[in-house]
Amino acid sequence: MEPTGLFVLVLVLIALVLLVIKNYPADAVFIGLLTVIVVSGIVTPAQALVGFSNEGMLTIGALYVVATGLRETGGVQVIVKRLLGTPRQLWRVQAKIFGPVLALSAFLNNTPIVATFIPALQEWGGKFRVPVSKLLIPLSYAAILGGTCTLIGTSTNLIINGLLLSEVGIPLGMFEPAYVGIPVAVVGFIYMMTVGRQLLPDTQSALATFEDTRKYTIEMIVGDESPLIGQSIEQAGLRQLPGLFVAEVVRDGTILAAVEPDEVLEKDDRIIFTGLVDSIVDLQRIQGLIPATTQVFKLETPRRERHLVEAVVSPSNPLNGKTIKEGKFRNQFGAVVLAVSRRGERINKKVGEIRLRTGDILLLETPRDFSERYKYSSDFLLVSTLSQKRAPNYKKSWIAWIILGGMVTLVTANILTMLQGSFLAAALMIVFGCTHVTEARNSIDWQVLLVIAAALGIGNALQITGIAQNLAGSFIGLAGNNPYMALISVYFLTWILTEILTNNAAAVLVFPFAMSVAANLDVHYMPFVMTALFAASASFSTPIGYQTNLMVYAAGGYKFRDFIKVGLPLNLLVAIIIILLVPIIWPF
Repeated sequence: MEPTGLFVLVLVLIALVLLVIKNYPADAVFIGLLTVIVVSGIVTPAQALVGFSNEGMLTIGALYVVATGLRETGGVQVIVKRLLGTPRQLWRVQAKIFGPVLALSAFLNNTPIVATFIPALQEWGGKFRVPVSKLLIPLSYAAILGGTCTLIGTSTNLIINGLLLSEVGIPLGMFEPAYVGIPVAVVGFIYMMTVGRQLLPDTQSALATFEDTRKYTIEMIVGDESPLIGQSIEQAGLRQLPGLFVAEVVRDGTILAAVEPDEVLEKDDRIIFTGLVDSIVDLQRIQGLIPATTQVFKLETPRRERHLVEAVVSPSNPLNGKTIKEGKFRNQFGAVVLAVSRRGERINKKVGEIRLRTGDILLLETPRDFSERYKYSSDFLLVSTLSQKRAPNYKKSWIAWIILGGMVTLVTANILTMLQGSFLAAALMIVFGCTHVTEARNSIDWQVLLVIAAALGIGNALQITGIAQNLAGSFIGLAGNNPYMALISVYFLTWILTEILTNNAAAVLVFPFAMSVAANLDVHYMPFVMTALFAASASFSTPIGYQTNLMVYAAGGYKFRDFIKVGLPLNLLVAIIIILLVPIIWPF
């Protein structure tokens, strides 16, 4: 074993200690490790930085933009809302995520599925105060397990198929992996719905101890073309909004004070909500509800270009002591008052009739530059932007879904590569106004891309120095002449390399060893090839082994050890099933 190889191996072990024990940020650890490798001259800069031109990494970056287009048009939110509804039992919510995602991932590439669902689940979890950490690992695991059921479900299967085709000229069938993939997926589903869900962290538990005392009363109108017309309060999802309740409904001048859950909404109903500020912000994003004040339609800035801002009235504010209507607030400040919070009290007046006092907290709908313009103004004691998310442009949701469907169709039909399809879809999302360039740029999780690029560079260094080949040869050599022991060795070698490198790197690295082991033992190659295929996708124990794990790593607020705690038992279960079934379906 060369000294350079040993040096890289020691660096990798140090990196794992920093990630698992010290909880250092993954991007800092991997970029730091790659920097040491480049500076030490072990490999050339071009070899070390190969990950930054990797198609998989660039594809994920483009898919973030595609997912943003779906989120900005409300396309995914509508589906998630109908799929998950109002949470009653957490395990039911997790099952509703796991089952459909598992099925979808068998026929669509699992990476765009996860990229599409992450922002929608984050928004849904925030709305109903469900910790997103309880949702995103199940999302990733479902996508991984579903992807193993067909040839096109994951890039790893396609890579193994390409290697097999070039080696022996025989491709895999479309559903050939399903013989093992389906049993593995069923066991994975049962595990996550029983043991696994109990091990998921609750990253929001600390935040839940803080009570938001900023309560507002806001009036919303059921619009003329609202999809809420004809639905009950409960069916519309308005009854169980966390931190928010329906105080009353005003219909044709009649006040319905004790609003029952089965009260059916009608056109032009004026609904009075009372609740916490975060819930009021979420209320603005519900399709079919519009603020009761007509002033929002008089601002020159389009509604999707505005922010929600909180501002505290100062003693020197010129409207102090005047009603909002008398002071012509919109003309004075270029913003519209949606609601007023006064020491948590409910103010039983229309917004325009509220007389402002020093210390009142105003919830404003403003142009994007409002916070900058009034940050240091004496008119307000404090100005804070609450939400920079645009209100979804539901009218373009069908365009976003057509773009996504077109991408999947063109890639599945091998007309475009995944990279080409994702870049084309991302560009079309911007061209057709499903998202804007600024939102598209901000949506990309650069931490994830840096970790992927750096991990690929480190994996390349392991291969160039020969350390990976030496370890693989020694590991498989321990099996001797027993094909079953050799099969077990191929599985665990592939699994370990997947967790340390990436699934695709492990598949490429182990394939030639699997073929040579079969030749040396004078047995058929298929059991070893299929074992490598399944093991390369069985990445549950670390966030760095599989792209979807990396995507949910930061989004769910997970620590490195969370994946070990939840994923390691699943890895062992999957290993048992694969090692038992593969020799039966593909005999030696």
